[in-house]
Amino acid sequence: MSPARKPRRTSLWWRAAQFVIGIGLAVFLLWWGLPRVAHTTWTDVWATLSGLQFGTVVGLTVLMISGLWLVTFLYTGSLRGLTHGQAMIVNACGSSIGNLLPGGGAAGVVVTYKQLRSWGFLRRDISTMVIVTGVWNVLARVVLPVVGIIAILVGIGQLNPVVAQAAIMGALIGLAVIVAFWGILASEDFAHRLGRLATRVWRRLRGRRAAGTDLEKTIVGMRHDIIEIVRYGWLEMTYGLVGFFGVYYILFWFCLNSMGVQMPFAYMFGAYTVGRLLTAVGITPGGLGVTEAGTAAVLVGWGADPAQATAGVVLFSLFTHFFEVPLGVLGWVLWSLSPKKIPADVAYENGASEDLPVGAGRLDERQRGPRPEQL
Repeated sequence: MSPARKPRRTSLWWRAAQFVIGIGLAVFLLWWGLPRVAHTTWTDVWATLSGLQFGTVVGLTVLMISGLWLVTFLYTGSLRGLTHGQAMIVNACGSSIGNLLPGGGAAGVVVTYKQLRSWGFLRRDISTMVIVTGVWNVLARVVLPVVGIIAILVGIGQLNPVVAQAAIMGALIGLAVIVAFWGILASEDFAHRLGRLATRVWRRLRGRRAAGTDLEKTIVGMRHDIIEIVRYGWLEMTYGLVGFFGVYYILFWFCLNSMGVQMPFAYMFGAYTVGRLLTAVGITPGGLGVTEAGTAAVLVGWGADPAQATAGVVLFSLFTHFFEVPLGVLGWVLWSLSPKKIPADVAYENGASEDLPVGAGRLDERQRGPRPEQL
């Protein structure tokens, strides 16, 4: 029995170490790195933040919640039967974990899987939703820096080389993911080849623990489900993401404007796209510290007052990072109080198919889908 427990202990210790190191590095980057990169001091930043009015805080909170509500369209468009309230809970809980752990996206997927299963959704449908929403997020993060570069070039005429390199790198990575995704949809043969390649790479990385993993079967089996979801929900998912990033840009603008920063649209939008791109940096939870330093440096480099720009960036981070944590706690409470339902595939495996509606328990192996650890 003891050999079976060692991986569990190792995993717990590693996650604890990730949390401590990630939070420690984020605090260091915020407290020591941010004011130096932005050429200001925390004394000046706090003095600027102290002028924030209560009415402004209420308005910014409404904007933040509006943006999070728009994200629910991404979930409801990719998982039939999911309500916007359930999607809000899933998004809040997943985001809060992502904001606490470096590379917390994987942990967020596990939480999403657990919550959706408790509401009766099939493994296959959840796995498909995770893949489709992930690709839509990548697509948005590819388009955003490209639009930002165009806005900067049109409005300013020049682009910081570091910003350009980061945007191009993010666009290339995202483009590779999108090509693979659309290749799977367009060609079943491509799906087979990509699945075999993914299986070989995964087994090489995981060793004997991945000996029984067959990603080719998973990818090919899910292909038709993905096609159906994209055909059914692409407009709703696109609306949700475009609305979310649009509302969050307005939130970004108001945060900076309330601190006294007034700049042309090209500068503001360019700095916003840089910040959204840097959130993908996985060395700290949600890119915390890296995002703020990079965004403030860009704004100051374009002529913004250092204390005001840093205060505006910090205020935006409070709403988009820190305030999502208590929302996640509220989401956990609401999920724990919500009515639960046994998924049809579990009832089928337990031999209770005779108690299910007609067709609910008739699940083939493909419908059962991959376990969360295979994602």
